[in-house]
Amino acid sequence: MDYQTWIEGINGLASLFAFDILPDGSFSEIRLMAVNKMNVGMLAMNPNAPEFYPGIPYRNYWMDLNFESFLYKCGSTSQPLYSYVNARGVWLKGFYIPIADIWDEAGKENAESENAGKTVYCMYIITYSAEVDTDSIARKSSDVANAVMEISIKLHETHDFYNAMASTAKDIRAFCGAERCSLYTMDKSNRKCDFINEEGLQNEYLKTFAAGMGRTPFEVAESWERDLALSDCLILDDLTVIKERDPQWYESLVVNDIRNIILYAIRYNQMLVGFIWAANYDTSKKDKIKETLELSTFIIAAVIANHQLVSRLEIKSTVDALTQVGNRNAMKDLIERYSSGSEKLPEEMGIAYADLNGLKAMNDTNGHEAGDRLLVRAASLLKLAFDGYDIFRIGGDEFVVLCNGIKKEELDLRISRLRGLSENTGDVSFAIGSEHCVGEYDLNSAIQTADGRMYKDKVEFYKNHPERNQRK
Repeated sequence: MDYQTWIEGINGLASLFAFDILPDGSFSEIRLMAVNKMNVGMLAMNPNAPEFYPGIPYRNYWMDLNFESFLYKCGSTSQPLYSYVNARGVWLKGFYIPIADIWDEAGKENAESENAGKTVYCMYIITYSAEVDTDSIARKSSDVANAVMEISIKLHETHDFYNAMASTAKDIRAFCGAERCSLYTMDKSNRKCDFINEEGLQNEYLKTFAAGMGRTPFEVAESWERDLALSDCLILDDLTVIKERDPQWYESLVVNDIRNIILYAIRYNQMLVGFIWAANYDTSKKDKIKETLELSTFIIAAVIANHQLVSRLEIKSTVDALTQVGNRNAMKDLIERYSSGSEKLPEEMGIAYADLNGLKAMNDTNGHEAGDRLLVRAASLLKLAFDGYDIFRIGGDEFVVLCNGIKKEELDLRISRLRGLSENTGDVSFAIGSEHCVGEYDLNSAIQTADGRMYKDKVEFYKNHPERNQRK
C-alpha cells in the first residue's frame, strides 16, 4: 500500500506507526510507516538516523517510553487515545487513532505465517503550543479530577511551603499505591535542591543519597533530566531502562530495594523546577497515575515557582548583593524581633563595629570596581573571623557583627583574629569598636557605643596614615 499518498490526506502533523501483536501476546518493536509533509521535521530530529523507508524502526529517531506505551495500547485495544503533556519544551496535544484494514502483500504473508502475529496500525496526530491550554488539561475522568483537587487543596491549606509539599507527597504516594514518594525541587538560579517527603524537608538524607552516587544534589537533578530523554516522565514497571541510561542511579535504587519507579518532571513555563519521585508503586494504576500527575504537576509547578520567587525576593531584601552578608534591613529586622519580644534577647551579646579604612581612596585612585573588590575581601575576612555569627553591611564601608551568646573573652579573641587577618592582606584595614552586654541592655545603645569606639580607632588610623584619608 502507498502509505505516503494516504497520509498526505491528513490535515495536521501526522505519522503512521505499525507493530505486531505476537502469538504470546507480546509486542514487536514499533515501526514508522509514513510521515506527512507537515510533520516531516520529525525525521530530522536525529541527524544520525539512517535514511527513512516505510517500516524503519521508530527508535532510529528517538525513544519515548510513554509515547510507545500509548501506541501499544491504542493499537492493541483498537481504542483511540488522547494525551496532553508538557515535554520537549512545549505543550503537546496528541491524538492516537487505531487504523483498521491496512494490509499490503507483506502484511498478508506475515499474517499467514505460523509464527507471526497480527500487524496493527496507529495514526498519531499532534499539535503543540508554548502556552498551556487549560481547557485541554482539565478534560480528565472524575476520579483523576478528584485526586488532583485533593492535591490542590493540600497545596493551599497552609502558607508553610514545606508542610504543603509534605502533605502533597503523602497524597501522591497514596494515589499511586507507592511505598515511597517525595517532591524534589530544583532552583537553577542558585543550583539548589530540596528533598521533601511526607515527613517534611529531608536535605540531610538528600546529601547522603546524592553522595552515594558520587554527585551533588543538583547534579542528581541534572542527571534525572538527562534520564528523561526529552520525555515528561518515566513510569517504569522495572528498572531495565534505568540500568541502561544511568547505571549509578540504578545501583542506588537496587541497594535501597526499589523495584519500580516514577519520575515525573515538574515544569513552570517550560523551566524545570523539580520532580515527583515515587517508588514501588501499584503498576495496575499506571494509566491513572500518568493522567493524575499530568495535571498535578501543572499545579505543583506554580506553587514551587512562586516559593522560589518569594525566596529570591526575601534574599534580595535582606542580603547585601555585593558581599553576601546581611544588609541594614536584615539587622533592623533582627533588632525589632528582639525589641518586640518575638525573639528572646540573648543574656550575653557581643557587638563588633568595623569600618573599612581607605575605601574612598581606593575608589578615587583605582575606580569603584577596585573598591568593590576591596569590600568583598573585607567581608571574607569578617566571615573567617566571626564564623557562625550575624554579619551585616549597614553602609558603604561599615559592618556590624552581632555575636549572640558570646563571652567577653571570645569576642576579644575574634576581634584580634580579624586584625591579624587584615594585617596579612596588605590592602584590608579595619577600624574596630566593640561592646559586650550582659543581663538587661538596650541593643541599639550598645551598637552606638561600639560605633563611637570604632570612630576613635579610625581617627587613630588616619593620624598614623594621613595619605589614606580622603575624607578631609
